[in-house]
Amino acid sequence: MNPEDLELGDRTLAVDLKRRRLLTNATTVVGAVGVAVLTVPFIGSLKPSQRALVAGAPVVVDFGKLEPGQQITVVWRGKPVWVLRRTQQMLADMESARHLERLRDPASDEQSQQPEYARNPARAINPDYLVTIAICTHLGCVPSFRPELAPADLGSDWIGGYFCPCHGSRYDLAGRVFKSMPAPLNLEIPPYRYLEDSRIEIGSDNA
Repeated sequence: MNPEDLELGDRTLAVDLKRRRLLTNATTVVGAVGVAVLTVPFIGSLKPSQRALVAGAPVVVDFGKLEPGQQITVVWRGKPVWVLRRTQQMLADMESARHLERLRDPASDEQSQQPEYARNPARAINPDYLVTIAICTHLGCVPSFRPELAPADLGSDWIGGYFCPCHGSRYDLAGRVFKSMPAPLNLEIPPYRYLEDSRIEIGSDNA
């Protein structure tokens, strides 16, 4: 065989090998991209969709880093929900006889605005933590969190609570409405349950 033919054959083989490696790599990349494209929707399908959340899918809240006196807001069924870590002073002030006299429905007896397990003075499973829907029971505004004592605009007997800027309704730190306010009912307590000491699931309970 002619040496030149051998040299030409080697070059052709080398080109074929390069072309084959190129095609293999391209196929691998395309396959990986395809798997990634398929995996993302699959992983996403394991999480509650926005429609499911609005419809009422439970929401897990971790409040382990919440300091006494601090509050966070989460969303359940498209509504804001507060989780407040109350101080011991807050709890004591709320249960003073003088304070209770100023409330419209201190025992939440008028209507069922909370599950049975939250029908207590603190309106909570654990008295240290208030979980309540942050919507005024008058016309649906979102009240402001006002934990400070005796501010000039709320008076010297204000011990902390919630103030609705729309029509002036006031609630204490258990979500109980004061007398002579536009709001007819206490703030609503949603169903919830503890998963751990600092984790709750809003939207489901053990009842």
